[in-house]
Amino acid sequence: MTELNAQSDRMVLIISCKVKDADSFKTWSRDRASKYVYDLKEEKSISYEWHISADQTEATLIEAFVDSDSMMVRLGNHMTSPLATEVHEQVEIVGVLCLGNAKQDAIEALSAWGATFHSHHSGYNREIVSPR
Repeated sequence: MTELNAQSDRMVLIISCKVKDADSFKTWSRDRASKYVYDLKEEKSISYEWHISADQTEATLIEAFVDSDSMMVRLGNHMTSPLATEVHEQVEIVGVLCLGNAKQDAIEALSAWGATFHSHHSGYNREIVSPR
């Protein structure tokens, strides 16, 4: 989507968390969670990135996907993985923001987490994502 205001199917999840134990979280997110998700090799997953605040009490997970269907693949894989329970040992999820044109199945799945939804409106993205 390099043209100004072109239609976009891209989806972004922004999950805000409170960190329970900084050292444990940093090890788990780097060596366990990120590696586990990376090794799934989900074809249309663009990124999976943890960010941590300077005081290490808050973390944000940002995930990007080619479209709503590929986000649902990630959510399905998450629900059947050991990470589904491990994440709650590491963080308390305090907010979920879903950016993009989510399909109804994604809205239903993420609404259970109290997600807020914002549909794509305008702008541009110079990043070119090659087919995987």
